[in-house]
Amino acid sequence: MRVEKEYRVLTTPRAVAVAGILFGLLFATSLVLFRAAIPENLSAGTDWVEQGARHITLALGLMPFAGIAFLWFIGVVRDRLGNYEDKFFSTVFFGSSLLFLAMVFVSMAIAGSILAVARIDSGAYLGRDIVYFGRALMLQINNIYALRMAGVCMISLGTIWLRTGLMPRWLAIITYLLALALLLVVNLSLWITLIFPAWVFMISVFKLITAAPKSTASVG
Repeated sequence: MRVEKEYRVLTTPRAVAVAGILFGLLFATSLVLFRAAIPENLSAGTDWVEQGARHITLALGLMPFAGIAFLWFIGVVRDRLGNYEDKFFSTVFFGSSLLFLAMVFVSMAIAGSILAVARIDSGAYLGRDIVYFGRALMLQINNIYALRMAGVCMISLGTIWLRTGLMPRWLAIITYLLALALLLVVNLSLWITLIFPAWVFMISVFKLITAAPKSTASVG
Protein backbone atom coordinates (compact mmCIF):
# COMPACT_ATOMS: atom_id res chain seq x y z
CA MET A 1 0.00 0.00 0.00
CA ARG A 2 1.38 3.36 -1.07
CA VAL A 3 1.45 6.00 1.63
CA GLU A 4 1.06 9.57 0.40
CA LYS A 5 3.17 12.19 2.04
CA GLU A 6 1.46 15.04 3.79
CA TYR A 7 2.73 18.52 3.07
CA ARG A 8 2.24 21.47 5.35
CA VAL A 9 1.34 24.84 3.90
CA LEU A 10 4.11 27.32 4.58
CA THR A 11 2.87 30.45 6.31
CA THR A 12 4.73 33.48 7.54
CA PRO A 13 4.47 33.95 11.33
CA ARG A 14 2.74 37.13 12.34
CA ALA A 15 5.71 37.96 14.54
CA VAL A 16 7.78 38.55 11.39
CA ALA A 17 6.00 41.91 11.22
CA VAL A 18 8.81 42.90 13.56
CA ALA A 19 10.78 43.24 10.32
CA GLY A 20 8.80 46.37 9.52
CA ILE A 21 9.55 47.79 12.94
CA LEU A 22 13.24 47.03 12.52
CA PHE A 23 13.21 48.68 9.11
CA GLY A 24 11.56 51.79 10.49
CA LEU A 25 14.05 52.10 13.33
CA LEU A 26 17.18 51.28 11.30
CA PHE A 27 16.19 53.40 8.31
CA ALA A 28 15.20 56.38 10.42
CA THR A 29 18.39 56.14 12.49
CA SER A 30 20.48 56.04 9.33
CA LEU A 31 18.70 59.09 7.92
CA VAL A 32 19.11 61.05 11.15
CA LEU A 33 22.83 60.27 11.15
CA PHE A 34 23.09 61.49 7.56
CA ARG A 35 21.12 64.62 8.40
CA ALA A 36 23.47 65.35 11.28
CA ALA A 37 26.46 65.11 8.93
CA ILE A 38 25.23 66.57 5.62
CA PRO A 39 24.26 70.27 5.37
CA GLU A 40 21.05 71.18 3.53
CA ASN A 41 22.68 74.07 1.66
CA LEU A 42 23.95 72.79 -1.69
CA SER A 43 26.61 75.51 -1.78
CA ALA A 44 28.12 74.39 1.51
CA GLY A 45 31.80 73.52 1.49
CA THR A 46 33.36 70.09 1.80
CA ASP A 47 34.36 70.28 5.45
CA TRP A 48 31.25 68.33 6.40
CA VAL A 49 32.68 65.18 4.80
CA GLU A 50 35.58 65.01 7.23
CA GLN A 51 33.64 66.33 10.21
CA GLY A 52 30.72 63.95 9.74
CA ALA A 53 32.72 60.92 8.59
CA ARG A 54 31.87 58.92 11.71
CA HIS A 55 28.14 59.57 11.39
CA ILE A 56 28.16 58.77 7.68
CA THR A 57 30.10 55.55 8.20
CA LEU A 58 27.66 54.38 10.87
CA ALA A 59 24.69 55.28 8.67
CA LEU A 60 26.17 53.33 5.77
CA GLY A 61 26.62 50.33 8.04
CA LEU A 62 22.99 50.39 9.19
CA MET A 63 21.35 50.88 5.80
CA PRO A 64 21.97 47.37 4.34
CA PHE A 65 20.30 45.80 7.37
CA ALA A 66 17.40 48.22 6.99
CA GLY A 67 17.07 47.06 3.39
CA ILE A 68 17.04 43.40 4.41
CA ALA A 69 14.34 44.13 6.98
CA PHE A 70 12.33 45.96 4.31
CA LEU A 71 12.42 42.89 2.05
CA TRP A 72 11.02 40.83 4.93
CA PHE A 73 8.38 43.51 5.45
CA ILE A 74 7.27 43.15 1.82
CA GLY A 75 6.88 39.42 2.41
CA VAL A 76 4.85 40.06 5.57
CA VAL A 77 2.50 42.36 3.67
CA ARG A 78 1.90 39.80 0.91
CA ASP A 79 1.33 37.07 3.50
CA ARG A 80 -1.15 39.32 5.28
CA LEU A 81 -3.13 39.83 2.06
CA GLY A 82 -3.38 36.09 1.45
CA ASN A 83 -6.17 35.16 -0.96
CA TYR A 84 -7.32 38.78 -1.08
CA GLU A 85 -4.22 39.77 -3.02
CA ASP A 86 -5.02 41.78 -6.16
CA LYS A 87 -2.52 40.99 -8.90
CA PHE A 88 -2.48 44.47 -10.41
CA PHE A 89 -2.05 46.51 -7.24
CA SER A 90 0.22 43.88 -5.69
CA THR A 91 2.50 44.10 -8.71
CA VAL A 92 2.60 47.89 -8.40
CA PHE A 93 3.32 47.59 -4.69
CA PHE A 94 6.04 45.00 -5.20
CA GLY A 95 7.69 46.85 -8.09
CA SER A 96 7.65 50.29 -6.46
CA SER A 97 9.00 48.82 -3.20
CA LEU A 98 11.95 47.23 -4.98
CA LEU A 99 12.63 50.41 -6.97
CA PHE A 100 12.56 52.43 -3.75
CA LEU A 101 15.03 50.10 -2.09
CA ALA A 102 17.30 50.04 -5.15
CA MET A 103 17.39 53.84 -5.32
CA VAL A 104 18.14 54.13 -1.62
CA PHE A 105 21.04 51.71 -1.99
CA VAL A 106 22.38 53.67 -4.98
CA SER A 107 22.09 56.88 -2.97
CA MET A 108 23.96 55.35 -0.06
CA ALA A 109 26.64 53.99 -2.39
CA ILE A 110 27.17 57.52 -3.70
CA ALA A 111 27.52 58.79 -0.14
CA GLY A 112 30.08 56.10 0.56
CA SER A 113 31.96 57.06 -2.60
CA ILE A 114 32.02 60.71 -1.54
CA LEU A 115 33.50 59.70 1.79
CA ALA A 116 36.12 57.50 0.13
CA VAL A 117 37.18 60.18 -2.37
CA ALA A 118 37.36 62.83 0.34
CA ARG A 119 39.59 60.62 2.47
CA ILE A 120 41.96 59.94 -0.44
CA ASP A 121 42.20 63.47 -1.81
CA SER A 122 40.66 65.89 0.67
CA GLY A 123 42.41 69.04 -0.50
CA ALA A 124 42.32 68.77 -4.29
CA TYR A 125 40.01 70.76 -6.54
CA LEU A 126 38.84 67.58 -8.27
CA GLY A 127 37.91 66.15 -4.89
CA ARG A 128 35.73 69.17 -4.10
CA ASP A 129 34.09 68.90 -7.50
CA ILE A 130 33.23 65.27 -6.94
CA VAL A 131 31.86 66.01 -3.48
CA TYR A 132 29.55 68.73 -4.83
CA PHE A 133 28.30 66.57 -7.68
CA GLY A 134 27.94 63.41 -5.61
CA ARG A 135 26.02 65.15 -2.85
CA ALA A 136 23.60 66.75 -5.31
CA LEU A 137 23.11 63.43 -7.11
CA MET A 138 22.52 61.60 -3.84
CA LEU A 139 19.83 64.07 -2.75
CA GLN A 140 18.15 63.99 -6.16
CA ILE A 141 17.92 60.20 -6.16
CA ASN A 142 16.91 59.86 -2.52
CA ASN A 143 14.55 62.81 -2.05
CA ILE A 144 12.87 62.94 -5.45
CA TYR A 145 12.86 59.58 -7.22
CA ALA A 146 13.04 57.19 -4.26
CA LEU A 147 10.38 59.12 -2.36
CA ARG A 148 8.07 59.05 -5.36
CA MET A 149 8.40 55.27 -5.48
CA ALA A 150 7.68 55.14 -1.75
CA GLY A 151 4.52 57.17 -2.37
CA VAL A 152 3.40 54.79 -5.13
CA CYS A 153 4.05 51.86 -2.80
CA MET A 154 1.86 53.43 -0.13
CA ILE A 155 -0.97 54.33 -2.52
CA SER A 156 -1.12 50.84 -4.02
CA LEU A 157 -1.24 49.23 -0.59
CA GLY A 158 -3.79 51.74 0.67
CA THR A 159 -6.00 50.98 -2.33
CA ILE A 160 -5.84 47.26 -1.61
CA TRP A 161 -6.86 47.94 1.98
CA LEU A 162 -9.83 50.05 0.90
CA ARG A 163 -11.04 47.46 -1.61
CA THR A 164 -10.66 44.45 0.67
CA GLY A 165 -11.30 45.96 4.10
CA LEU A 166 -8.23 44.19 5.50
CA MET A 167 -7.21 47.35 7.32
CA PRO A 168 -9.29 50.05 9.02
CA ARG A 169 -10.50 52.82 6.75
CA TRP A 170 -8.75 55.47 8.85
CA LEU A 171 -5.40 53.75 8.31
CA ALA A 172 -5.94 53.67 4.55
CA ILE A 173 -6.84 57.38 4.56
CA ILE A 174 -3.71 58.25 6.56
CA THR A 175 -1.71 56.19 4.07
CA TYR A 176 -3.17 58.18 1.16
CA LEU A 177 -2.43 61.52 2.81
CA LEU A 178 1.17 60.62 3.61
CA ALA A 179 1.66 59.20 0.12
CA LEU A 180 0.38 62.41 -1.48
CA ALA A 181 2.85 64.37 0.62
CA LEU A 182 5.70 62.25 -0.74
CA LEU A 183 4.45 62.54 -4.32
CA LEU A 184 3.72 66.26 -4.37
CA VAL A 185 6.23 67.85 -2.02
CA VAL A 186 9.54 68.56 -3.75
CA ASN A 187 12.06 69.06 -0.98
CA LEU A 188 15.72 68.17 -0.77
CA SER A 189 15.60 68.06 3.03
CA LEU A 190 16.49 64.65 4.43
CA TRP A 191 13.82 65.04 7.10
CA ILE A 192 10.94 64.45 4.68
CA THR A 193 12.28 60.97 4.00
CA LEU A 194 11.36 60.04 7.59
CA ILE A 195 7.68 59.88 6.56
CA PHE A 196 8.05 56.49 4.90
CA PRO A 197 9.84 54.61 7.72
CA ALA A 198 7.39 56.15 10.20
CA TRP A 199 4.50 54.79 8.13
CA VAL A 200 6.07 51.32 7.90
CA PHE A 201 6.65 51.34 11.65
CA MET A 202 3.03 52.34 12.31
CA ILE A 203 1.41 49.63 10.20
CA SER A 204 3.86 47.00 11.44
CA VAL A 205 2.90 47.72 15.04
CA PHE A 206 -0.74 47.53 14.00
CA LYS A 207 -0.12 44.11 12.42
CA LEU A 208 1.49 42.81 15.59
CA ILE A 209 -1.43 43.74 17.81
CA THR A 210 -4.19 42.51 15.52
CA ALA A 211 -5.03 39.00 14.41
CA ALA A 212 -4.46 38.05 10.78
CA PRO A 213 -7.73 37.75 8.85
CA LYS A 214 -8.78 34.32 7.77
CA SER A 215 -9.65 34.02 4.11
CA THR A 216 -12.67 31.93 3.24
CA ALA A 217 -11.53 31.44 -0.32
CA SER A 218 -10.28 28.01 -1.19
CA VAL A 219 -6.73 27.48 -2.29
CA GLY A 220 -6.56 25.45 -5.47
